Amino acid sequence: MLVTLCALITALTCVSGVTVVTQKPVLSVSKGETATMDCNLGTVTDQSARWYKQIPGGVPQHVVRFYHGWSSPSYGSGFSAPKFTSTHQSTSDYRLIISNVEEGDSAVYYCHTWDDSAKEHVFGQGTKLIVTSSSLPPPVLTVFPPSSAELQSNTASLVCLSSQSVPFADVSWLAGGSPVSSEISTSTAVQRPDQTYQISSSLTIQTSDWNMDKVYTCKVSLGSQTSEKTIKKSECSTE
Repeated sequence: MLVTLCALITALTCVSGVTVVTQKPVLSVSKGETATMDCNLGTVTDQSARWYKQIPGGVPQHVVRFYHGWSSPSYGSGFSAPKFTSTHQSTSDYRLIISNVEEGDSAVYYCHTWDDSAKEHVFGQGTKLIVTSSSLPPPVLTVFPPSSAELQSNTASLVCLSSQSVPFADVSWLAGGSPVSSEISTSTAVQRPDQTYQISSSLTIQTSDWNMDKVYTCKVSLGSQTSEKTIKKSECSTE
């Protein structure tokens, strides 16, 4: 009975299952280098691979499409060779290559194909491309104290605003010098008119700790670059 059931599940999977498109989750490269992102189309071997770029808060942009039977890829609006290209390693393995990367190339790149057997569009989970540079200016951090109204209750919030940042910076908090792993809410980066990004993060604290002058630190990191800003009650002006 068990063998029969397993055979039935396998048969149904082959008939109705949708392929899984696989991508590496994160790739970090230095400015000026070449970024190479791989995509496996799973069981699909007779369809093209499309790549889409999405910045935080933006709509996906079609970058390039390639099929292993073609001599060259086709491009979406605003993208072209030699900066962008796509190749294949097999009928189901494709690669997106971005040359001489810049900060503006930082984004999530999604691989897409069509599963004809399942009649479904299928996307990978996306590869987050992070372009680092020693010339990047540090973000400007501002930490806002709790409001007087909040301090009337048992808990209150600190808000850290990171301006002139890059899209995939990591925000973390310290309380009394120790890392905090809970009660944190961080927004998705929002692109500003100057092409930089703004990120906000809030930390819920105990009002009693604030009143005891505990030191809180907001840290924003990208690769080896870190900026931080501290705050405590005694350094804040009273209303």
